[in-house]
Amino acid sequence: MLTIEPVTLEGKLVRLEPLRPEHAEGIFASGDFPEIWSNMSVEIRTLADAEAFIANALKMEETGTELPFAIRNRADGTVIGSTRFLAISAKDRGLEIGFTWLTPSVWKTGVNTECKWLLLRHCFEQLGCIRVQLKTDARNVNSQRAIARIGGIREGVLRNHMIRRDGLFRDSVYFSIIDSEWPGVKERLELLLFGE
Repeated sequence: MLTIEPVTLEGKLVRLEPLRPEHAEGIFASGDFPEIWSNMSVEIRTLADAEAFIANALKMEETGTELPFAIRNRADGTVIGSTRFLAISAKDRGLEIGFTWLTPSVWKTGVNTECKWLLLRHCFEQLGCIRVQLKTDARNVNSQRAIARIGGIREGVLRNHMIRRDGLFRDSVYFSIIDSEWPGVKERLELLLFGE
């Protein structure tokens, strides 16, 4: 059985801290870019949107099925995005990493890679997960490439899985990493982050 509790995870670039109402202004400032939301089920355009985003995430945390994080840039302390554990299955020792978004100024930097390394390391080395899954919109080729780059194994596609905000049907591409693959994935991530 998994025991999931709020935790702070810190790397060289980022600090993942439990998402709370006091993050609202930072979530708004980092999320007020339309290009972030084209493949997401929500959009943050106002402070009220940021507050609602946090309130909804905290409702899911109360159910025990999700654990949301604010992503803070360690260099200057600003909030630069959010991510979470979701679809938590304590009995089956698995969960999903998702609902990840970052402000555009940190795209194509090491930030997303370090976030995934911190989260996956916590999942496999502290929580005892045997499976971690990630999913993305089939249209989001960049996200699929990024998940494969860190070692996610493509499992398949759930067709017409969701209805997007724009009314289009979304096919979701699923990837996973299982516990026996974690040592190799960890090595790959650390090579990407720290070199040889």
